[in-house]
Formats: sequence, C-alpha cells, structure tokens
Amino acid sequence: MKRLPRKINYKPEITIIMQVILRQLENCIVRRAEPSDLIPIMEINLKTLPEHYSDYFYESLLTEVPEAFIVAEIDGRHVGYVMCKTEYGFSNFKKLGFVKKGHVVSIAVLEEFRKRGIGKALVEESTNGIKLKKCDEFYLEVRCSNIDAVKLYEKLGFVIKQQLNAYYRDGEDAYLMAIEFEK
Repeated sequence: MKRLPRKINYKPEITIIMQVILRQLENCIVRRAEPSDLIPIMEINLKTLPEHYSDYFYESLLTEVPEAFIVAEIDGRHVGYVMCKTEYGFSNFKKLGFVKKGHVVSIAVLEEFRKRGIGKALVEESTNGIKLKKCDEFYLEVRCSNIDAVKLYEKLGFVIKQQLNAYYRDGEDAYLMAIEFEK
C-alpha cells in the first residue's frame, strides 16, 4: 500500500528581534548597532562630519567590535552613533608599553540633538564595550577647535596626550586624547 504524504499546515513564523537598550535618556534610546542601522549611521556621518568611510568599513567595524558600535535613537529616528575598533600598539601612557587599545573611529550627534547628554552616553557606552574587549587604553582624535567635545572627553577622564599637526584633510590640528583603564 502506497502512502501519500499528508498535508501539514504550518503557521507563519514570527521573527522576534531583540534589541537590548543600554541606556535611556528621556525619549532617547542608546543601544548596540545592528546591520540595519548602517545606512542611517552613514547618513548622520555625511551630515555632520567631513570624514567619510566606505560601506565595507562600517560593516567591518560592526563585525569586529559590536560591543562598542553604539547608536542613539529618538522615536525611531537615528540621531547619533559611535563606532570603535581595537588594535595593538604603543601605550599612550607607558614609555615602553605595547598594549591593546580601543580607538574611537567616529562619533557624531545630529546638530539639533546636541547638548542633551547623547554624546556623553555614546562615549560612556562605547567605553564599557571597549572594556569588555579587555583593552588597556581607549583613545580618540578630536579637532582642536571642537572645544565642547574636548571638555566632554576631559569630564569623562580622557586627557590630552599629544597635538597632531595637520591631522585632518582640511589641515586642522587634532588632539589625541586617551584614558587608561585600571587593571
């Protein structure tokens, strides 16, 4: 006797996307970025900074250090981000030290959303992510003219370690600012 396959009724699958909120500031959610966030992040970069990167660069940083690739949203609109990488190199604090370092590659908040604590939250959460990667230090470059950002980084424990002459394409100098983590 030949058996015919019986018809099975399948229920449509429901996909649940779980986003972990790292921090909430009033109506602003700060969370880890996901691949679907990359286009809005690139749009923020284009609107706010003269330094731009390839699609692949964003993807590679999200893959390498998702713990420190953070996005800020207000009512579903992307308003800021920070992306970081890890690397090995000479210490910014020890004369002969070779250490694992976190590096803020890019951070931006849309102009109309500044002065609300979003930048501070992004730096703090990326710092937490870099610590999870067992880095000894965390550093960034900031335009010397960006006084507000320099003050923010200093409040968060970063210190100016060096001035980098003509660091940016437009010839402006940058401060290299760094923070050393306690073991």
